[in-house]
Amino acid sequence: MYARFLTLNLKPNRLNEFTETFNKTVIPMLGKQTGFKDIFALAGSSGTEIRTISLWDSKENAESYNTTTYPEVLKMLASVVEGTPQIKTYDVVNSTFHKIPTLATV
Repeated sequence: MYARFLTLNLKPNRLNEFTETFNKTVIPMLGKQTGFKDIFALAGSSGTEIRTISLWDSKENAESYNTTTYPEVLKMLASVVEGTPQIKTYDVVNSTFHKIPTLATV
C-alpha cells in the first residue's frame, strides 16, 4: 500500500467551502480512480492548514492519479487554496485500519 500526503493552505474563512467541494466533488473523483483505497482530510486549528492522506494499492496508481486527475482537483480548489500545495509520498509499512502486515512479517 502507498500513501500520498498533501499539505495545502486555505485562504482565510474558506474551510467550509473547501469541505463542501472536497466532499461533493473531489471524493467522488477519487472513488473512480484505479487503486484508490481511502482518504483522510485534516484541518489545523487555524482553519487554514489542511493535510490529506490518501491511500492507494500501489505507487503506480497514486502516480497515475497525480498526473491525470490531480491537476483537475487543483483547478476545482483554486478559489479556496492559497499558494502551492506540497506532496510527499510514502510506502505504508503498517496499518491496523487496513490490516497491512508490518515489514518484519512480509
